[in-house]
Amino acid sequence: MWKPYVKVIAERANQALHILDRFHIVAMLNKAIDEIRASEQRQLIADGYEPVLKKSRWCLLKRKKNLMPNRDVLLKTLLQYNLKSVRAYLLKEDFHAFWDFISPCWAEKYLDRWCTKVMRSRLEPMKKVVRTIRRHQPLILNWFKAKNAFSSGIVEGMNTKIKLTTRKSYGFRTYKCAEIALYHALGRLPTPEMTHRFY
Repeated sequence: MWKPYVKVIAERANQALHILDRFHIVAMLNKAIDEIRASEQRQLIADGYEPVLKKSRWCLLKRKKNLMPNRDVLLKTLLQYNLKSVRAYLLKEDFHAFWDFISPCWAEKYLDRWCTKVMRSRLEPMKKVVRTIRRHQPLILNWFKAKNAFSSGIVEGMNTKIKLTTRKSYGFRTYKCAEIALYHALGRLPTPEMTHRFY
């Protein structure tokens, strides 16, 4: 969703179907929930209330089906409170239904209703996510046009390997050196026998 990236894709690959998949959107939602939880926890402590949100971070960030049994109990306890963090969590869980649609038209209607609900929630970090989603809505809906067949998981993995290779070498002086190093790292090309091993 980075603006320069979207611009380059539009210029260089204008024939391609540009898809923003769920990974980045869920990451934005989780970041917003964590921000709400942290500020609310500080406010509860400052006001002298019991710190009910203590050790609840992963309860609110993970999907319910992925929680450990002891965390599931903590989540059920949290859901009994009328907290901003709980409201944000419930909005995030509602959003996951968006990915179950098949038709882009119905998915768009659901997304519009969900965005309206969030904008009325008075949760500023969540409203910020909605503004980003609305800006990139056509690219998000392309996920349905591609019939859920594509994921950016492979690209994310490759980006991580590229960053790791660059970090291990403390950077490169020329593009050619970077290119050779990446071919070796990503392509697992054989390296010549050396007397010393440098990495």
